[in-house]
Amino acid sequence: MKVNYSKGLLLKGVPVIFNKKGANISIGENCTIKSSFLSNLVGLYSRTIIVTRAPAAYIYIGKNVGISGATIYARKGIIIGDNTAIGGNVKILDNDFHPIEFEERNKLLNDKNGGNSDLVPAKEIKIGRNCFIGCNSIILKGTVLGEGCVVGAGAVVSGKFEDNSVIVGNPAKTIRKLK
Repeated sequence: MKVNYSKGLLLKGVPVIFNKKGANISIGENCTIKSSFLSNLVGLYSRTIIVTRAPAAYIYIGKNVGISGATIYARKGIIIGDNTAIGGNVKILDNDFHPIEFEERNKLLNDKNGGNSDLVPAKEIKIGRNCFIGCNSIILKGTVLGEGCVVGAGAVVSGKFEDNSVIVGNPAKTIRKLK
């Protein structure tokens, strides 16, 4: 249940970090994690939450990453590249939290392991280096953001996006490419 972090970690407020036994959380050098209400004036709804929920899950946060009141929740894996800024209240979720089919949901509700089940659909998320993810965005399972992507505030992102894409909307789509 160890969390690995490098020098220069700056905590503004107290995040919630939970690492499931057998899982891995790694935070790179010079990262800033904001979790107090006034640490980001966009208005944080909650403290930053970083959670692995399955024994083989992982969260790798690169160097110089800024996180503000975000939830980063992995059953499979989440990779966040160096120099990425994660805006206030962003959700990065590599799983659906429950199956779509009601029969599978009922099985999960009765799971004697408390929901630690392969019944929950999950798929790795990869966020490239030098990305910016605007406040209140949701990054869904299986998403791949190339290097230098910008995600507009409130976007609901699913799918693969090329380097330097500007991504907005619900469902999110690329509206232009940066040079």
